[in-house]
Amino acid sequence: MAKRELTSAELTLLKRAAREVRHGMVVNLGIGLPQFLPEHLPADTDVTFHSENGFVGMGEGNPEGTPDSDVIDAGGRACRVVPGAAFFDSLTSFAIVRGGNLDLAVLGAFEVSVSGDLANWKIPGKLTPGMGGGMELAQKANHVLVISHHLDKRGRGKLVPQCSLPLTAPACVGTLITERAVFRRVDGRMQLASVHPDFDRESALEGIDADVPSAENLEPWEDKS
Repeated sequence: MAKRELTSAELTLLKRAAREVRHGMVVNLGIGLPQFLPEHLPADTDVTFHSENGFVGMGEGNPEGTPDSDVIDAGGRACRVVPGAAFFDSLTSFAIVRGGNLDLAVLGAFEVSVSGDLANWKIPGKLTPGMGGGMELAQKANHVLVISHHLDKRGRGKLVPQCSLPLTAPACVGTLITERAVFRRVDGRMQLASVHPDFDRESALEGIDADVPSAENLEPWEDKS
């Protein structure tokens, strides 16, 4: 669905994020890095992808590798549909979202607070076309998974004590995955759940100016490739 050169850090976090996708899920992919997630899922993982502009059953390019220019996802990218797909109007599409029928929403972020607040739609002073469907996805998906670079362009951690940018939704992020670590929200607060083998706890928290507790037993870092 998405085509560009991925960095090694991006490949690392996408492979780890693929572990969060379970067989039979209905999943919505946000714009950006989340659009690359399908190519990192095992071939035998049966997942239905939802696009909020009006269909379920979104696939990648056709077998020859060329997307169908008549089928556009919510990010404006050409894609295709798989057997069993269905098309519908925006009212129905957002009824699916608001009705709690999405098992997982995979989104990007500018900031995630330690309380699970999400800011991913606007940087003040920069042109922004609008929030799109991000607010509904963040509030109504059964689980919100954020995948993001560990640090921003200024070397600051994306996990922050409190979001300084306009919120998409409060207390909505269940899991945050970066190239260094996995964080999960437990009892209303993000905690360190897993660390990439190339890092230790200290380096996994580098740049994060917040008190982030660790899980009693850290999860192993594995990927599906």
